[in-house]
Amino acid sequence: MAEQFDVVVIGAGPAGYHAAIRAAQLGLKTACIDAALGKDGKPALGGTCLRVGCIPSKALLDSSRQYWNMGHIFDQHGISFNDAKIDVTKMVGRKDAIVKQFTGGIAQLFKANKVATYYGFGQLQAGNVVKVKQHDGSEVELKGTNVIIAAGSDSIELPFAKFDGKHIVDNVGALDFTEVPKRLAVIGAGVIGLELGSVWKRLGSDVTILEALPDFLAAADAEVAKVAAKEFKKQGLNILLNAKVSKTEIKGEEVIVSYTDAEGEKSLTVDKLLVAVGRRAASKGLLADGTGVQINERGQIVVDDHCHTGVDGVWAVGDCVRGPMLAHKGFEEGVAVAELIAGLPGHVNFDTIPWVIYTEPELAWVGKTEAQLKAEGIPYKAGSFPFAANGRAVAMVEPAGFVKVLAHAETDRVLGMHLVGANVSELVHEGVLTMEFSGSSDDLARICHAHPSLSEAVHDAAMAVTKRAIHKAN
Repeated sequence: MAEQFDVVVIGAGPAGYHAAIRAAQLGLKTACIDAALGKDGKPALGGTCLRVGCIPSKALLDSSRQYWNMGHIFDQHGISFNDAKIDVTKMVGRKDAIVKQFTGGIAQLFKANKVATYYGFGQLQAGNVVKVKQHDGSEVELKGTNVIIAAGSDSIELPFAKFDGKHIVDNVGALDFTEVPKRLAVIGAGVIGLELGSVWKRLGSDVTILEALPDFLAAADAEVAKVAAKEFKKQGLNILLNAKVSKTEIKGEEVIVSYTDAEGEKSLTVDKLLVAVGRRAASKGLLADGTGVQINERGQIVVDDHCHTGVDGVWAVGDCVRGPMLAHKGFEEGVAVAELIAGLPGHVNFDTIPWVIYTEPELAWVGKTEAQLKAEGIPYKAGSFPFAANGRAVAMVEPAGFVKVLAHAETDRVLGMHLVGANVSELVHEGVLTMEFSGSSDDLARICHAHPSLSEAVHDAAMAVTKRAIHKAN
């Protein structure tokens, strides 16, 4: 007979573990199911983000940045050295240790909050029953008054570039190279392609990124994308736009990548190929017949604005539903649903979800771009400020980039903030907070910012909206 729970969560990634812990905090008897295994073959909670995504990629980005700075920035500080080396095995080992620390941390949080944990693949049956095929081959059934599906997403595999885990890889494989590839090709100039391409470029790889679209980072502000492209080119990242890959072939230890661009058919020979063309909802095998839960043409579970599927007591959150595939979006949806189940208000404001690309320089934004405001006919005014005029950025030898604030031309309410530069992953939250509280550019301009700090660029950009910036000509 199925054990009864108030809440059963399928998936312990960002959306799932937040949902499970918050539900337990609210006094609900909660279970969470997760199928993932770590590199050691043991269960590892945290989902793609923690195991093979957000956290490990940032570990490698930081390691590779330290190495890059030694050869490209330290001399400007008067620091010299000879014969710097990178130990890839040790670097990857550090990344693995960080992952193990945090996956184990979630297990401890589950224990502390009395979340019952089941390791295996969960499938929703009719009547809010979840059948769990555990790793030892046994099966158990759990019945939830409420079931929260948080199955996450998987890398998209191209039919002409099948993953073999050695020569052609996804983000998982690109996090575990045992040595720096002499030549690396990346299909896709999105977040994953740019971040992992940057890691291996900094360590000495000859990196070519092939992007099928004609515009670079079309989702970002056009000026941000332009500055980023210029900086990446300086670093030696070869980004080819309008380059459509049609075929790949593994010959010996090399991969031959065939593609077409404006000039016609071309080919590129590399040692490793990273396919980073996006992700799709991991909904395959998740639903038994008769659940009533609907899946759309993109494989996503259909939900309303409150993440409810339309089936009594069944919810879905995170990457397996509509909206951006961002860990922090999943965090908020998981918490919101747990609170809705407990009879509390629960809501996620999609208009204030920040986006970040952790390259050097970093890119971050929240809200509308200028192109979107123009397309929607919304009157706006803009103010920007360059990091080249910011004392802290110059002292750090990281003067590239700027901050831009967009505000409504009539009400002055902040509609968007766009940043490219050092540490803008942290600065973007000034825009998030201002927008969440319906603040104006004048509100930002009248807040005292510490000097010298990178955040002063936000202050100056806000002042520039009404042409009263002190440190630039208006």
